Amino acid sequence: MSAALTNPSSLDTDHLNLLFAHPASVSSVNRVSQTLQSQQNEIAAEINALESAQAYKPDSSLERMQSAQTELAQLFRKIETVRSRAIETEENITSMTADIKRLDGTKKNLTLSMTALKRLQMLTTAYEQLRGLAKTRQYRDCAGLLQAVLQLMKHFNSYRSIEQIATLSREVSELQRELLEQVCEDFEMAFAKGEVSAKRGTLVEACLVMDALGESAKSRLVTWYVNTELREYRQVFRGNDEAGSLDNIGRRYSWFKRMMKTHEDEHAVIFPAHWHVNEVLATAFCDGTRDDFKGILERSMRRTDGAKIDVNLLLSCLQETLDFEQSLERRFSNEPRASIDTLSSTEEKTYAFNGLISVAFEPYLSLWVDSQDKQLAAMIPKYRNQPLISPEDEFSPQAVMQSAIELFHFYKLTLSQCAKLSTAERLLDLSKILAKYLDEYAQQVLLHKLQASGQTHPAIQDCILVLNTADFWHANTNQLEENIKKRIDPELVAKVDLSSQSDAFLGVASASVLALVQIVEQHCEGVWREMKNTNWSTMETAGDQSSYVGELVKDVNDKTEEILAVVGKQQYARAFCDNLVEHLATGYINNIVQCRPISEIGAQQMLVDKYALTKSFGTLILHHNPSPTPQPPPAGFVRRVEQSMGRIDPLLKTLQIRPSPPEGLVQAYLIHIGDKSDTNFRKILELKGVRKQDYAHLIELFGIHREGGGNDKLVQSSPLLTPLMSTTSSLTGSSAVGGTMQAAAALTGAATGARGFDAGSLGEKLLSAARDISTASTAVPSGSEKATINENLRNFGKFFRRDIGGLGARFGKRDGSLGAEGEQR
Repeated sequence: MSAALTNPSSLDTDHLNLLFAHPASVSSVNRVSQTLQSQQNEIAAEINALESAQAYKPDSSLERMQSAQTELAQLFRKIETVRSRAIETEENITSMTADIKRLDGTKKNLTLSMTALKRLQMLTTAYEQLRGLAKTRQYRDCAGLLQAVLQLMKHFNSYRSIEQIATLSREVSELQRELLEQVCEDFEMAFAKGEVSAKRGTLVEACLVMDALGESAKSRLVTWYVNTELREYRQVFRGNDEAGSLDNIGRRYSWFKRMMKTHEDEHAVIFPAHWHVNEVLATAFCDGTRDDFKGILERSMRRTDGAKIDVNLLLSCLQETLDFEQSLERRFSNEPRASIDTLSSTEEKTYAFNGLISVAFEPYLSLWVDSQDKQLAAMIPKYRNQPLISPEDEFSPQAVMQSAIELFHFYKLTLSQCAKLSTAERLLDLSKILAKYLDEYAQQVLLHKLQASGQTHPAIQDCILVLNTADFWHANTNQLEENIKKRIDPELVAKVDLSSQSDAFLGVASASVLALVQIVEQHCEGVWREMKNTNWSTMETAGDQSSYVGELVKDVNDKTEEILAVVGKQQYARAFCDNLVEHLATGYINNIVQCRPISEIGAQQMLVDKYALTKSFGTLILHHNPSPTPQPPPAGFVRRVEQSMGRIDPLLKTLQIRPSPPEGLVQAYLIHIGDKSDTNFRKILELKGVRKQDYAHLIELFGIHREGGGNDKLVQSSPLLTPLMSTTSSLTGSSAVGGTMQAAAALTGAATGARGFDAGSLGEKLLSAARDISTASTAVPSGSEKATINENLRNFGKFFRRDIGGLGARFGKRDGSLGAEGEQR
């Protein structure tokens, strides 16, 4: 036990188990505790003894600290001694080199003095020589010596407080002034006496002196020369109303050309090339001419006798001015110039002549824009009364109206001309004029041609020509907008917008397609009469398709083949077929209404006929660009036909149900028609020929079932039944394009209602467009009527941009392409 206690590191679990191996050993706890306490006391005593020995023995820590402090004090004393010796050494060295520094300063001052005296001697000598050369007019030597004098004088700018230097500086300045006046006098005398050729050498050397005198001297001489050369021009063209008028603008430019020829032949060699005197002369002429034109134009506009500026004269003058500016630009842009790396190139001034004179005409270009407005206003009535195609030209599926080609060239020429005259507000004004007459052309020319005065409908060729022309202008309107945006000033680009005009032409194209559809519809009127003459109420059995179905299919195919043979683009062929199917489905519904009363067997037979028509109509698109080998119709078109014709099913399936028991008819109505309208339910009763006295009971029963459970998804009013019977007469009796559009409205509303499109809004737009087209006469509409028709055309065009069943293919592409989805169809 004592061995374990003396080895504390071995006090682990094993030792504890050894000390207290069994419960009886617990009695030895006191003894173990006393032993531990005794050992602790011995260790504490040993530690105290060691601490005392460490503190008071000869090499204790305290003594070592005191020794270290003593050594540090000695080290600081040695450092201070070294510092004091260094200062003493520095003072000794400074005293030894002071004399050397004084000698260096004396040498430097002596050198500066000798240099200054030498320069002063050179300046004095050069000044005296310069005075002598100036008196004898030896200008070439004067120029070089003058540069040396001026360069030397710069070194004495800081010595001007010395009287002799100040006097010399004043004498040099006076000599500069005398040289300037002397050279100017020589030029004036030479030009006044006509001795330029005789004194050319002297004048050339005098220009070197002016170059040495600086920019202000050179500018004074050039300004004098320009004023001298243009003095005659100002006297002739400013002092004479006849010579200065716009009629004589050509004389101004001819005079300038003669003057420039004289300058180049006789005077150009006098002046240094880097002065560009010819450009300064041309610029001064342009500035003066511009100011003259501004005054002339202002006076012309203020005239009280009513004689305003002739637009043709204004344009002629402006064009001549533009040509003159361009000739100056070409002439001076070809002249060689110093390299951009040379000093002279950084100081030279370049001149731009484009617009330097013509800017005076800018405020008056509105007169020209107004003249274009008047020309276009006169062209529209002519195009309105012009035949669609000239007698000597043959019709082709790609042909467009001759008026469209003429108008296009006029627009192209006008835009190009205006862009040369102005790219600012005037070009924007012109774009608005062009947009205005695009609307006029769409409404007063193209739409007017579809109204075929004296006929029930326009001819197929007329419709195709209008369709091609509308498509032509739909594409070119977008290009016109882009061209204007490229040419107009950047800050005005956002104000150029011809999208509404593009939509208007798209609306005309849509109306042309509907006119073609109406031709087919009218061709089928006899077949529809046969259908209405059939007694559908007494039919006993339903068999194969009715006799009228074969006739209808034949008439539709014949007329469709004739029309699609002359329709050029695929998207319009698809649009025609889509609309034709929609309208034939509408016609089928309208004739169902006219065939009332209809028995259950009759409704079943009509359903069989509908399936036969659906299958036949699915191949209509194959008449466009027919293939020599049989091809299946596009799957997209077949689905479209099935969708259009399939909307008739709810009506016929409801009519197939017997009125007895009444609950069966009510349930069939709720399942197939699916609305809550009493009025629409009454229409079904009327179509079936139910007795009037049974209406009340059936409507009451309908109300009970309608409010029952499971009918919460019923719509308020069915888009299929709502327009029926109340508008029957207008739908079946109309023979104009508008009637066709009205007939399309009801079924198209039903067709698009399932996809969330506002059928009511669409119907209103189509009806409004129809009313404008069908009621318009040969007389030109008023301003408000034009606005209404234009707005309807734009809305119509925007509607047909959407691929929701109107024209089928995507019309929304600005480039007229079909797009991926349209190609697949």
